[in-house]
Amino acid sequence: MDFDVVVAGAGPVGLLLACELAVGGASVVVLERRPDVDQTMKAGAVGGLAAEALVRLGLGERLERVQWDRGSAVIEMMRESDPELDATLRAADAEGRLDEVTSEIHPFRRVRGHFGGLYMTRPPSPAEEAERAYLFVAQQEIEYALADRARELGVPVWREHPLDGFRQDEDGVAVEVGGLDVPLRAGYLVGCDGGRSLVRKLAGFDFPGTEPTITGHQAIVDLDEPDKLLPMGWRRTATGVLAYGPVAGRVLTVEFDGPPADRDVPITAEEIEASLRRVSGTDVRVTAVRSATRFTDNARRASTYRKGRVLLAGDAAHVHPPFGGQGLTLGLMDAANLGWKLAATVAGWAPDGLLDTYTAERRLAAERVLQNNRAQVALMRPGPQTTALREVFAEMMEQDEVLRFLQNMLSGREIRYPVPDDAHPFVGWHMNEGKVVVEGREPASLAELMGSGRGVLLDFGYGADVAGWSDRVDVFRVAEADRTDLSAVLIRRDGYVAWAADWGEPNPEGLAKALHTWFGAPLYW
Repeated sequence: MDFDVVVAGAGPVGLLLACELAVGGASVVVLERRPDVDQTMKAGAVGGLAAEALVRLGLGERLERVQWDRGSAVIEMMRESDPELDATLRAADAEGRLDEVTSEIHPFRRVRGHFGGLYMTRPPSPAEEAERAYLFVAQQEIEYALADRARELGVPVWREHPLDGFRQDEDGVAVEVGGLDVPLRAGYLVGCDGGRSLVRKLAGFDFPGTEPTITGHQAIVDLDEPDKLLPMGWRRTATGVLAYGPVAGRVLTVEFDGPPADRDVPITAEEIEASLRRVSGTDVRVTAVRSATRFTDNARRASTYRKGRVLLAGDAAHVHPPFGGQGLTLGLMDAANLGWKLAATVAGWAPDGLLDTYTAERRLAAERVLQNNRAQVALMRPGPQTTALREVFAEMMEQDEVLRFLQNMLSGREIRYPVPDDAHPFVGWHMNEGKVVVEGREPASLAELMGSGRGVLLDFGYGADVAGWSDRVDVFRVAEADRTDLSAVLIRRDGYVAWAADWGEPNPEGLAKALHTWFGAPLYW
């Protein structure tokens, strides 16, 4: 084999997957047809679960700085049209408190997502204030950070080397690569090559779903009179949906008159301007287009994410409209789920059936995103009936339980992976990020403790012995933590709980079973 794994596509999903594979000891190469990171406007944020996956790879501090700088730029833009805000910040600067005040009003600290353009600007309860809702970092910044991390891990990223075809057999996959005279030979091939995935098509994956009914535009533009589109944010009009901001010149329109005749023709300033005028009802003029995309509400999911030695992740496995900002999180969590399992398979310690749990777990998350995107489209359509529905829905969103339900759905935290009937109530859920004080270490988040690439057992006084799995599981004796209701918890590399024990109920048989199920046979087996 030339490599254990070939990854097709150097977007954020392919790069995160490659990094996870490398951390797990697999040799991997990433193929990409583009010469550099695509600058077309894409996702502007990533959800909390995926943000934790990036922290596990050591990228937390870097991306937090990017978010701070981006939010500060938005504040500067707001100052131009808000004299009161400008005066407040000038006074704070004179008093040496500018960073403190900026942090208090930082726009990305408050927003917790939207559903169908209806904003959620608070957590359901003060206890959930610390939960990360989004990391507001543009997709390109995430790609740059992941590319640098891949380079540090020794992962080759071959740009301008597209996948042209492949043949798989019982022992591996022969991958034909543009620019190479002979095929690459690898144990596995993973298609992270987008919604029109060549890997998915050549491998013959089924891709059922619903047909498109809308035309959407998202762009960064120069406007002759941008104040005509104020206020910033999402709003529904008589003819569609308009979103403006939070960065200068960012516009989004949705029109409900069917899909575009041709999604591949170049997008012009005239096309964006016409859509803006129809939806906003103003005579705003677009003087330049910096970046633009079209989208529809085409929503599909592959029936399975694996065919032999070929697998799919990200948009190659599922497509949907961008409402709620869920797509990048969904794809990155695919990569986080698949990465450690495929690395374990390559290393030879994966228990039987581990790789098959990838489809079983991740299709649940994808189906939920497709479902709520279809619901959001219905909630945004023009007409008095939909207006009445939105008014009722907005009233419901004032209730904490409804708010919690929506925020957990949009973040992916509501997804519980399949578990046995007798499993502890914590098993199958993503472990909430919280501060942990480990004996002999500075306080750290759970994601920061998981930089080794292995699973983690947090021992709150249980006295667990996992010596047989010491090459796959790190044990941390916890001196202090945000939660005290558990005596121990076993966490997979992707942040999901594999086993837990309450105080007074040690359940050593359950721990041994979970270790065998997720981390294979012990060293002395």
